[in-house]
Amino acid sequence: MKKLFSFFAILLFSISQSQELKNFAVPKGYEKILETKGDLDKDGKDETLIVFNSDKRNNEDFNRGFQREIFIIKNNNGQLKIWKKNPTVILGSKTGFSPEYNTLPEVSIKNGVIIISQSYSTNSRHTYTYKHTYRFQNNDFYLIGSVVKFDDTCQFNRFSEINFSTGKVIVDDQYYPCFEDDKEPLEKNFHKEFKYKWKTLIKMDNFTPGETVIQIPNSKQYFIY
Repeated sequence: MKKLFSFFAILLFSISQSQELKNFAVPKGYEKILETKGDLDKDGKDETLIVFNSDKRNNEDFNRGFQREIFIIKNNNGQLKIWKKNPTVILGSKTGFSPEYNTLPEVSIKNGVIIISQSYSTNSRHTYTYKHTYRFQNNDFYLIGSVVKFDDTCQFNRFSEINFSTGKVIVDDQYYPCFEDDKEPLEKNFHKEFKYKWKTLIKMDNFTPGETVIQIPNSKQYFIY
């Protein structure tokens, strides 16, 4: 009896949701750059995730060019419906010091989560690489994982990894002699693993990569996500 009730509850929820969602059509002036598929809500059906260059532009210091938007689309009995739309989690098309060398972001759906990797240079020597993971839970999409790399061509490699579900943070900074006259690295290597408590879970809609900088407790070091 419980199984029958659960089946009808899910069916009614699906019908109600399909009635509320708006029909999908490619917005005028938008250019599709990426598409991937996967089951994000464990209903046995694949959703389609599409990334567009929109007709809007970002003009921030490091986030520039065409604003890139994510559409997550459900197929409800042959009708394409917009389940989720987001304009913040993928950086603009001209981000960084040398945007002409930027590669497209990598977007995949694995084991029910969205994984987005993207990188850009801050100058001729330094490159940021972000990998963020999002999961559908509590009726919304939340940031559950972050890996950030900040690499120099010869002097340092900075790494941080965060599991937002457990609060575990790993920071690992490695430094190297860069020039012929350098006998020692300019700074000492730094490695720390610790727990950090976020006051609230981070929703996809409230997140932009690289905008959050947090000082490590009892340290002068920091981590970014």
